[in-house]
Amino acid sequence: MVANPQDVPDSPEYAAKLRHAWRVCSVTSLGMLLIGISGSTLNVALPEVVRHFHADAFASGWILLSFLLVNTACLVFFGRVADLLGRREVYLTGFALFAVASLLAGLSPGVWFLVAMRVLQAVGAAMILANGTVIITDAFPPDRLSQGMGVYIGTLSVAQLAGPTLGGLVAQAAGWQWIFWVNVPPALAAVVWGAATLRRTPRGRREPIDILGNLLVFAMLSAALVALSEAGSRGLSSPVVITGAVVVTVLAPLLFLVERRTSNPVLDLRLFGRRMLAFANAASFCSALARAALILLVALYFQAARGVDAVTAALGVLPLPIGLGIASPLAGALGRRISPYAMSVGGAVMSVTGLGVLAMTTDPATPYWIVGGGLLLCGGGNGVFLTGNTTQVMAALPSGSLGVVNGFRLMVINVGVVLSVAVTLSVLTSPVSAELRGQVYAGTLSSVSPVAVEQLMTGFHRTYAVLFAVALAGAVCAALARTPKGRPAVPEEVSASR
Repeated sequence: MVANPQDVPDSPEYAAKLRHAWRVCSVTSLGMLLIGISGSTLNVALPEVVRHFHADAFASGWILLSFLLVNTACLVFFGRVADLLGRREVYLTGFALFAVASLLAGLSPGVWFLVAMRVLQAVGAAMILANGTVIITDAFPPDRLSQGMGVYIGTLSVAQLAGPTLGGLVAQAAGWQWIFWVNVPPALAAVVWGAATLRRTPRGRREPIDILGNLLVFAMLSAALVALSEAGSRGLSSPVVITGAVVVTVLAPLLFLVERRTSNPVLDLRLFGRRMLAFANAASFCSALARAALILLVALYFQAARGVDAVTAALGVLPLPIGLGIASPLAGALGRRISPYAMSVGGAVMSVTGLGVLAMTTDPATPYWIVGGGLLLCGGGNGVFLTGNTTQVMAALPSGSLGVVNGFRLMVINVGVVLSVAVTLSVLTSPVSAELRGQVYAGTLSSVSPVAVEQLMTGFHRTYAVLFAVALAGAVCAALARTPKGRPAVPEEVSASR
């Protein structure tokens, strides 16, 4: 069988493909940069937004959760839509929608209008995220995929590096509205650069979209998030919590039955038919659950427990994205010498170590170098894990299944992100009296009383203990995600059906 000239190193076709691949990487990295900055700026500046709208604890949490919920529920849907309508078209539409939503968010007259614009942002972000990794995988030669993936994921660290500082400075100097308006120019630039760079791809077969499955996933996630949000403020016996738990319990088996019968399920359970994919996805879920709310958690620690301003808090969280920024491209560069599996396991272990440091030392009087060291370990570990885990999964799949599997993979990760924020906020505020929880989000609790701060520190210890346990489970799953030699990563009947 004659090899494809584009995959033969040192051939002119290979060099041309590689040049185009790096241009494509610049487009997808801009998308990751945009979404990463928009999230990390808001995590640090959330107290400023809460104070402006005088929002209660429930509304404050949903400024963040609404985006995560809708984004998660839409990922597989837009992965399928892109297969039908064209990946380039859906990807660029996502940038345009994100720009419009960001502009309107800064004009919000009230907190629930802001939540609605966050929902619109989430739809645009889902169009971007569902396709970015697939576009990268299609563009790069197989032997250079880890390098491209390292840069692509490393861009997230640049966003998280710039985002907190940018969020603190913008919120304090220009007003909270500019947290959203700063997204507009890069989103529009991405539309123009993407239109000039990305090539049109053949459209897939016109297969039906699993509308019922998507609706059931959205309903389950909504019920779970409402229940988790209320559990922290009203306790497990609250009627809202009980109702949410009942809804999830009823819908879970219904979703399982629906997905077994549909021809194009949003949750294709056959994708867990091989050990590597099952454990790699489980490791991704645990990593996201342990990682996603860390910047928010540490920013609240500095503002609510130590009483510092948003800019100082933003500077305090920088070791986390710095570690991610150093580790991701370094792991990508070493991808031709170190297996993605080894990177995945090593990164997961490093993240567990960092969370262990934070769990054992969190206190208002803890020296900053200890906190910073724990954050640096967490960031570096996550950078190595994300590069290794993503490359491990995407490189093992047949091209015909990339869109659906990537959408599924991202949805699994985003479920972890959604639950991370919900669980973190719920566990963190649970020891604090209901009257004072709003001041945790506003970052003003330290001015109330030492007793209130002591209650909050109990919440921090509990939260770090939960995140540590989840990260440890993720490291175990990463270690079990080794593909046996001679066996495909995906069941043959799945790849054949794509």
